[in-house]
This record gives sequence, C-alpha cells and structure tokens, in this order.
Amino acid sequence: MSEEKIKTKLKSNFVFDGVWEDLMENRDFLEVFLSEVLEDYIVKQRWYGGKASKLKYIELSEYFRIQQSGEVYFGLLLEIDFVEAFYHHYFLPIAFVTDENFAKGDRILPITIQGTDGFIIDAINLEAFRRLVFERILGAVPHDRTKVQYHRNENFRDIQYESSRFMGLEQSNTSIIYNEKYVLKFFRRIFADKNPDYEMSRFLTEVKDFRNTPEYQGSLNIIDSDNVNVTIALMQKLVPNKGDAWEYMLGELHQAFLNLNNKSINVNSVPKVEMFQRIKINDVPPEIIDWVGLNLFLKIRLLAKRTAEMHIVLGSEFEDTAFTPNHFNGDYEVWLKNRLIYQFQNRLNTIENRMHKLDGLALELAREFLDKKNLIRKRITSFDWTKLKGERIRLHGDYHLGQILVTDNDFYILDFEGEPESTIRDRKVKQPPLKDVAGLFRSFHYAIYATVFNNSDQYPQSQDDLFEAAEVLYNYFTSVFLEEYTQNIQNANLNIGYHQERVFILKYCLLEKAVYEIGYELNSRPRWALIPLKGISNIINH
Repeated sequence: MSEEKIKTKLKSNFVFDGVWEDLMENRDFLEVFLSEVLEDYIVKQRWYGGKASKLKYIELSEYFRIQQSGEVYFGLLLEIDFVEAFYHHYFLPIAFVTDENFAKGDRILPITIQGTDGFIIDAINLEAFRRLVFERILGAVPHDRTKVQYHRNENFRDIQYESSRFMGLEQSNTSIIYNEKYVLKFFRRIFADKNPDYEMSRFLTEVKDFRNTPEYQGSLNIIDSDNVNVTIALMQKLVPNKGDAWEYMLGELHQAFLNLNNKSINVNSVPKVEMFQRIKINDVPPEIIDWVGLNLFLKIRLLAKRTAEMHIVLGSEFEDTAFTPNHFNGDYEVWLKNRLIYQFQNRLNTIENRMHKLDGLALELAREFLDKKNLIRKRITSFDWTKLKGERIRLHGDYHLGQILVTDNDFYILDFEGEPESTIRDRKVKQPPLKDVAGLFRSFHYAIYATVFNNSDQYPQSQDDLFEAAEVLYNYFTSVFLEEYTQNIQNANLNIGYHQERVFILKYCLLEKAVYEIGYELNSRPRWALIPLKGISNIINH
C-alpha cells in the first residue's frame, strides 16, 4: 500500500468487513497499524523505554488470543527496531470498543468493523479485559501445555472477581490491583525467556516459603514461535504498606539533619567509624544515637536481617540448577570484566563530554575520576577468581530502597526483574550476595545526599559540614547493617568469603554501581552526579 493511501485511511476510520477475530490476518490493516499508527501511540507511553533512541520501524513478532466464552482480545508482541541497530520487544494487548467514553485520551486507532464504528484501544484500559485475565488465572489447570498458559498458586482459589483499578504511575510496567487484595503486573517490555521477577517470586514463596516478599498467586505466560516461555504477567498478593523504604528513609534523614541545629551538634567533633567496619547497635556511640535516634538504627538492623534471610533462602537450593549456588570461576571473571570495562569506557566518555555541566565539588570529583582513570580501570581488572572462596547465588539484582515496602514493623522486598540496562541472560547470572548489599548501600548514600539537596534551605550549616555529616551517617548505617547481615549469613553457613574477600567484593561492587549511576546523572540531572562521583572517590581513596 502506498504512503498516500495509508494517510488517506488514517484520516477516516479504517474499514474492515470481516469479523474482529480475523483482524490480525488482514494485511492492509497490519500495514496501516504497524507503519503509521503504532509509532505515534507507543512513543508517548510511559512504559516505552526507547525515548532516547530513534525508532526505525515496528514489526509484529507474533500475536495470541486472550479469550474466554467468546470474548476475544489480542496480545501483540511487537519488535521495535532502532536506527542505532538494536531492538526492544513490547507487549500490547488490544481491544475493540464502540463506546467513545473508553480511553478517550488513549485511543490507538478509529476503526469500523462490519459496519460498526469504534476504536482499538489498549485492552488493559478495559475492565472486561482485566476481569477476563483474572478469571483465566483463577481457573488455570495444572500442567497447561497450550500456547497461552495461565498458572495459579494452589492458595489462589474460591475467589470472586470484585473490582480492578490501576495501581498508579509506573515506568516500565502496568500493574492492576484486584479486589484490593492482589496485584497483577503486566510486563510491557518483554524478553524471550521467563522474567526473573516471575522466577524469583515463585521460587521464594512457593518453593522456599520466604515470608518477606509478596506471595506468588499466578501468572500469564506464552510459548512463542521458537518454543520459548515468555512471561507476560505476574500476580502477587497485595502487601498493605506505608510506602517504600526510600520515602521512609528521606523522612528519618530530614529529622537527623534538622537535629544538627536543634541539638547543637558539631559534626566535626562526633565520633567517626571506618568504612566497612562492623559495629553492633550497642556499640554505636551515644552521641550518634542522640543525633540520629535509636529507631532508625533498629530499622537498618532489621533490613539487614531480612536481606540476609533472602540471600540464605536463595543459597539453599541444591536441585534446581537455576538456583543452586556456584563458586567463582574463569568464565564468570571474563564475563564480569568485559561487562565492566565496556561500561567504564562508556561513562568515561560521558564525563569528558559533559564536564561543562559540572561545577564545585562535582567538577572537582569528575576531574579526580579522569585523573585516576587508570587506577579505576586497574581496580576493575584486578578481579581474580582464584583468590575468592565464597559462593555465587541468584540475586535480587536491582536492590535499592525503592524496591522495599515498609509496613508497621517490617520490610517486604519486591521487584526482582533485575538491572534495567542488563540483558535477560545477564540478570540471571549468579553473583556474590554482597552485590545486592552494595546496591542497597549506594541507595543509602543517595538517600542521605538527596535529603541535603532537597532541603538545604532548611539547614543552616555550610555545605561542607552537611557533606561531612552525610559521610558520617553513611558509614554508621553501613557498619550496623554489615554487622547484622554478616552474622546472620555466617550463622546459616552461606559462604560469602573471609573478611578481606568480603571487603574486596564490596568495594568492587560499589565501584561498579557508582560507575553505572554516573551515566544516568550526567544525562538527566548533572547536579546529582556528585553522589556517584563521591562514592567512587570514597572507594579509590580508601
């Protein structure tokens, strides 16, 4: 079909004389839909992850029916190809509606089917679709061998559909709350494999009965044309909560910084603790407890305990090879170094190109980064697997305060998809447990400095004193965490190496994480680049 004909069709409703169930076999429709319609729609969606790249074209990889009792919707697997020579896959379910009140601001295409005018919309906007998926999961049969596979936990039964609503603003996925008791996460960007979030949720709750993550309830997977199991959606129990640990931490930290003035605390005279020193809460100096409050340290200790318990469970499997612990080896070392050296070079180029956006301490630290680039590169290449005796396990992979829910007296860990920039294979590579710990420590560091940045007008102290206070807090938080975490891990006989090995891995992973963070900060909020640059400086000068 010519470009002129396509544009003509777009000015009016696309007319299709066949039945809705046959629409995806119509070549004229697909040509219009894929070449002119979808691009304009998809690039505007919050879950679309290609905004920084130039879209080249969209292909329909395949489609499948999501149906029940004559009610039919289509699930589309779309391949988005970019000019930069890479691609993404996305899941988009579509529905045909005749009521113009549906999805007024989210219509994909006006269309006439067998004389009936209507619109194609994202089916997730339609309650009837959301209800159908819920009921299909609820009615799932064991050992489903069909192309479209629904699965449920044995505890998910004897339930009636009552309601569904969007959870709220999300970036990469779309989550639906059912009956105010369950959450169904539709994965928008998909991979040719089981999603790690799905795998980890089932393993932790179904196999190991780990209580501090939302319980797995069910899922929707498809078997694609290559006979690969692709995760489309994951259902879990809704955990009543008071928000995430990031927001909780910001509130506690704001009070701690206010206390500097309220309690006349001279940060330069308070007792310090060395980086990576393990310290029991009872041994935290009273001056620090008076400044920060005992409650926050108790919460950090509890979070350390829950993190250790998660890792102990993940390191306790000896049958399922996807979860059995491994030792370090040469293959892992090669994979790790190649990955990090590429990332380091990329960030090095980013800093060199964006130096003009920095000033003050951030500029000073960026210059230090460039001056010591050979030292940092040497730190990366110094990884020697033959000297490491600990174990590698499946990890959370993207562990930070935003991935942790706060309840009245506990923490729940969620979102096991892994690091967004990594491939699906890389996300499943077994890594040292301390990599998760390093991710959380970087999140502590961010929360502390974010508090300073967001509230500096409320603190009378100089920036130098605030930054000094930030580093003191960070070292005490990590020291209390390390003591509790290490004690729990060792009591369970999970091997994370001897003391020097643990310190080496922590430094290595903290350096990796901070280098990773630089790219985002310099591209989106250069002022905050100070945080990962300070983290790198701490490591290379320790």
